[in-house]
Amino acid sequence: MYLSREEEAICRGEHGETLQRMMEILVALGDIYGAERLVPVRSVQIAGVSFKNIGDAGLEWISDLRGRVAVPSILNPAGMDLCRWKEMGISEDFACQQKKVVEAYGRLGVTVDCTCTPYQIYDRLAGPGDHLAWSESSAVSYANSVIGARTNREGGPSALAAALIGKTPLYGYHLDENRMPTHLVAVDADLKGSDFGALGFLVGGIVKDGVPIFRLRSLPDSDELKALGAAMAASGSVALYYVENVTPTPPAGARPSERLDLDRKEIDEVYEKYPGIGAEIVALGCPHCSRSELERIASLLEDKKVQKELWVCTARKIAEKYPDLVARIEKSGAKVLCDTCMVVSPASERYKKMMVNSGKALAYIPGLCGVEAGFGSTEECIDAALGRI
Repeated sequence: MYLSREEEAICRGEHGETLQRMMEILVALGDIYGAERLVPVRSVQIAGVSFKNIGDAGLEWISDLRGRVAVPSILNPAGMDLCRWKEMGISEDFACQQKKVVEAYGRLGVTVDCTCTPYQIYDRLAGPGDHLAWSESSAVSYANSVIGARTNREGGPSALAAALIGKTPLYGYHLDENRMPTHLVAVDADLKGSDFGALGFLVGGIVKDGVPIFRLRSLPDSDELKALGAAMAASGSVALYYVENVTPTPPAGARPSERLDLDRKEIDEVYEKYPGIGAEIVALGCPHCSRSELERIASLLEDKKVQKELWVCTARKIAEKYPDLVARIEKSGAKVLCDTCMVVSPASERYKKMMVNSGKALAYIPGLCGVEAGFGSTEECIDAALGRI
């Protein structure tokens, strides 16, 4: 891989040990994937934040680094609400270690808004055509597919390396030839809300790491696009998709070689296979809830009291911007949690079954939390929390 004089100097350690180590990570990654050179990135989103996932070894590695990020960088969700962790049942020991992780990133200049939806709180992080180095699977999907930016799905170390260097290897979804659709997915059904999560759950498992282009009767809004991409990234490893007449278009000459036809029956089977009956807890906000999703939840909970634990996860800046919505939701007895989600928090592990409205959570919770997952629409999830299911 070609390196500029400055990049070679960093590799030789002339700019310090930390940057040398970071450049070595990027060069090794570039060599593995045949990148010709490094490319500057506009922003970085870093995974490897929850202490549940990285443990003491990860904390030690981050804490040993010295320097400041070269581009705007933001964190993925942590393993707890950084302010209300006691209400989640998080232990003192875990909370202490989790705070150390966030503080270690903060010393490097990383913005410690712990969210999987950075695009919902900062417009400046990504635009069409921008090269990025983002980590979290649903954020990567949204950036590539809806925003029209270019990013691979980075691991925690490679994302942090890109943040400190300000560059990433030029390969994969940074290149037009890898952004061509591989599958045409034609859906003969009217879809809304969680149906897009169910669709993504199905399609991700079929196309794996392919690039689907959807032909839909119902055109999704931004929250539905978020849910669709998040589910495909979790049930498969889809990092880029297209929706005809909605998202940015694929490069010229795109002709998918495979076709997949789905109808209402296949969508309904996801709900039928994963019923919410018997769930002890209901969790919404995977990916983190937007303002409009909080409004919907608040409306459904108006003048009602929950009978089961109900978590509503969102970015702290969203919660702080709309305190009236938070108050309306929490008046019911539900908890609006920030900085975290049900997938990355050890607090989920004390339950046997959790009901969700997210195809991403449906795919991840059994394996990552050891908890049975039920799936339903937002309305059905609220009904479950109210004791009606």
